[in-house]
Amino acid sequence: MADLNILYESILSGKLEPAVAITVEAIEEGLDPQIIINDFMIKAMEEIGARFECGKAYVPNLLMSARAMKGSLDLLKPLLKGDTSSSMGKVVIGTVKGDLHDIGKNIVASMLEGCGFEVINLGVDVTSEQFVEAVKVHNADIICMSALLTTTMIYMKEVVEAIEAAGLKNKVKIMIGGAPVSQSFALKIGATGFSDNANSAVQKAKELMAAN
Repeated sequence: MADLNILYESILSGKLEPAVAITVEAIEEGLDPQIIINDFMIKAMEEIGARFECGKAYVPNLLMSARAMKGSLDLLKPLLKGDTSSSMGKVVIGTVKGDLHDIGKNIVASMLEGCGFEVINLGVDVTSEQFVEAVKVHNADIICMSALLTTTMIYMKEVVEAIEAAGLKNKVKIMIGGAPVSQSFALKIGATGFSDNANSAVQKAKELMAAN
């Protein structure tokens, strides 16, 4: 019988191979994918996020855990098709136009996916038009914008304005993050939320979905 506690520990410690092996075993035994994801995989990601928040884990730990989580999740996704309860919400994420920094954004994307969100990662140097189009195509619940430079963070306002102009402001929540970004800046440009690290981004996304 597959010991899903090993899966939890493998994701928590960032060990891809044992995480994948126990997931394969669980699938072969016909265990419920939702239980595997919700009770073990997401809980492991939440724990590594909590450890990161209080300084007991670091960026490499987050990345390794996210990698292990993704390896297991990729095996389970085909079993979840058509199951709308499998996703906490759809998130479109990208680094704004003019900015090519993606490490922080990718960590947030991995953490969101690891905690049950469906993530559409648009990459870097993303224009307002691309954000708007992605929201429409994917029927997204949340937009996450990242910027690492003071010169590029001002473009976030253009994206918010484009979302409003497209008539989507009441349909999608807008989160922003990145080194120069603050809560006051988020309020100033009309963003719905702000986070300064990957773990708080997940918590904020959950709060925004719960408020829907």
